[in-house]
Amino acid sequence: MRLIATGGAGFIGSAVVRHALRRGHEVLTIDKLTYAGRLEALADAIDSPSHRFIQADIADGEAMEAAFRDFGPDMVVHLAAESHVDRSIDTPGDFLTTNVQGTFVLLESALQYWSQLGGSRRDGFRFIHVSTDEVFGTLADSGTFDANSRYAPNSPYAASKAASDHFARAWHATYGLPVIVTNCSNNYGARQHAEKLIPTVIRHALTDAPIPIYGTGTNTRDWLHVEDHVNGLMAAISRGEPGKTYLFGGRCEVRNIDLVGIICALLDERRPLGGSKSYAQQITFVADRPGHDYRYAVDPSHAEASLGWKPAESLQIGLAKTVDWYLANPNWLIPVAELGRLGMRTLA
Repeated sequence: MRLIATGGAGFIGSAVVRHALRRGHEVLTIDKLTYAGRLEALADAIDSPSHRFIQADIADGEAMEAAFRDFGPDMVVHLAAESHVDRSIDTPGDFLTTNVQGTFVLLESALQYWSQLGGSRRDGFRFIHVSTDEVFGTLADSGTFDANSRYAPNSPYAASKAASDHFARAWHATYGLPVIVTNCSNNYGARQHAEKLIPTVIRHALTDAPIPIYGTGTNTRDWLHVEDHVNGLMAAISRGEPGKTYLFGGRCEVRNIDLVGIICALLDERRPLGGSKSYAQQITFVADRPGHDYRYAVDPSHAEASLGWKPAESLQIGLAKTVDWYLANPNWLIPVAELGRLGMRTLA
């Protein structure tokens, strides 16, 4: 089958591309290659005869229509998005343009293409809109998010993703486009952008810099290994029902301070500082993020029951693999724009 992956040079997107190629699909990666998109993420795929890449903005209607027309996809996994909460606080307009306007343009292009299909290709076409649990806002000490949870986004990023979710559902309800919406908890694993929490902790630890934690570190997240997430997306393509929502979570809730502690302990084992020193001694509490959601927790039981999917990676083992990967690939710990300026001698 033929799959379009938007945002395919990003963290989750490149994992989707690699997975789809391993399963024998033909893949078209669409990525604007902003600060978060790296062609290096596609190193295992870029030369495959089953893979094509175009650098394009999903908000460019002509480019998207041409991509659908020329490639002829059977499925779309829409991952292209501005995704960092801190950036959304500083530059919310960028998130509106990409996450809302871009999703609208992509839905319109998909609808025009799908409307011209016939028979089994029309019936089998799927548009997977990938979103986040942050659209549901924050939880107290108990409770979980599920497909019936009320939307209550608290950051510009979450609000932009909530809006895009609503557009995706509306294109199914109004026009019949076979859209499936997925919402996931925090992803982690190899090739994540350097500004995210886990790569930031590792980078600061290895450069003897303060490891910043917002507030008191009691904010809690549910962590899902990226490969488990990709397996869920593929299950949604093959077994999901258009118009439905599926939530993917790792059943791995942990406070930020405890997550950082696990990472520091893993680094203590692999890159010991000597004596009684620990990387945890570099932990520094900083002013809290505005509107910082207290807790996220996802109930994935609906996806487990209806898609035959389950998260397979435990947090302890998944984090160990993740730390090992970054230690072996230190360039991924530095934002692309800073690689040349900083050099890598302190991380290698």
